[in-house]
Amino acid sequence: MSRPAGRPTLTFLGGAQTVTGSKFLIETGAARVLLDCGLFQGRRELRRRNWAPFGAPADQVDAVVLTHAHLDHCGYLPALVRQGFTGPVYATGYTAELADIVLRDSARLLAEDAEHANSRGWSRHHPALPLYTEEDVDRAMALFRTAEHGERVPVAPGVRLRLHRAGHILGSSWVELDLDGERGPCRVAASGDLGRPEHPLLRPPEPLTDADVVLVEATYGNRRHSDQPARHAFAHAITRTLDRGGSVVIPAFSVDRTEVVLRTLRQLRSAGEIPDAPVLVDSPMALAALRVYQRAIATGDREIRAEIIADGPAALDPGHLTELHTREESMRANEPAEPSLIVSASGMATGGRVLHHLRHLLPDPRNTVLIVGFAAEGTRARDLAGGAHAIKIHGEYVPVRAEVAEIDAFSAHADTDDVLAWLSTAPAPLATYVIHGEPEAAAELRSRIDRELGWTAVVPRAGERVVLRGRGEAERA
Repeated sequence: MSRPAGRPTLTFLGGAQTVTGSKFLIETGAARVLLDCGLFQGRRELRRRNWAPFGAPADQVDAVVLTHAHLDHCGYLPALVRQGFTGPVYATGYTAELADIVLRDSARLLAEDAEHANSRGWSRHHPALPLYTEEDVDRAMALFRTAEHGERVPVAPGVRLRLHRAGHILGSSWVELDLDGERGPCRVAASGDLGRPEHPLLRPPEPLTDADVVLVEATYGNRRHSDQPARHAFAHAITRTLDRGGSVVIPAFSVDRTEVVLRTLRQLRSAGEIPDAPVLVDSPMALAALRVYQRAIATGDREIRAEIIADGPAALDPGHLTELHTREESMRANEPAEPSLIVSASGMATGGRVLHHLRHLLPDPRNTVLIVGFAAEGTRARDLAGGAHAIKIHGEYVPVRAEVAEIDAFSAHADTDDVLAWLSTAPAPLATYVIHGEPEAAAELRSRIDRELGWTAVVPRAGERVVLRGRGEAERA
């Protein structure tokens, strides 16, 4: 349905003062384009927002643009389709491929959680239902249209897209949208999740270009990464756990984090910094994503660092690696035959097979849980990192007697200095919106942008709507 051109607006439907549920609706009068379509995770009050009606009629959204395939950026897409969205979904080829893996796993977990809740009676809903099904995922995946980095693509009337390498996970992008409005053009740039210059596997983000409006993530807006001390702490935690006869559980995101953990284990073993022990990768989704990364390495994809390509098939093999595919194999890992390193999803311990490992291994003080990435407020990983004495898994409390260590050596997010450096490569925009960060992190990054770059920066509220202007309109005003 065509609509007359008007003043473009931006509505923050998710990812505002939180690190989850990223959804940004751009309306020009002639088109509605949704930038990212993420699932809310973490606190119950956030998860409930997944069940609320979408912020616009789903059948009147012209297109969706995805920055990458993490669940908090793409995981709501089947729910949007279930509500009537039938437009194209634009993303890179790798994002489409990984999204297929992520969304099918999400649908399976949602179905399992609903079934578990019904059988155990711990849901207040009778019966408990999944947010979406694998059939909804089928319909969503049929809508994907690939757009590669650097390619200009018209995505809706008066809206043109160009994706740039973000270096966060394979296929990730920061987004440039050119909008036609009744008072002139406006260019919006959105960071998505911005990668790190020193990502172990991926080449760094491409520089920010000139834009009228910038949306920038603040996941680590008030923190700096400290890689070498964290790497040593990771090695020491593994060594002391194995020495006392315990096993190490590493909750890891299936896409990119598992690959980075495997690469680091390979390096540490090669350097003699950790003992030999079985490495068990227990996540069907992680293993599927691993195949995508392995193929990208084998084909010499330009997103991959040259030194990783040079290592070839061995780049992500730490040695003594066992892939656990079946449920029976996973159950045996709850009581490993010998001290082992168990890498399992999800990274924030919000679902997946890692919950079963935590349930069995947390009560034993010989074991260790390593939290190796960002854990959002309200997640089990954040509770563990914060010193919880018990955590709730499948309706029951499990005592925490194992050692818990938070090792921030594996984040694929730019830290506060990285974000400032990325922003500083471009001229000042008319407005900067600090998104995808918890309140303290977003406020600190906003302050740094204002203080160090002299830009107008705002931390938007959830549901807030703002008018977008281009420089031509500003100069005439």
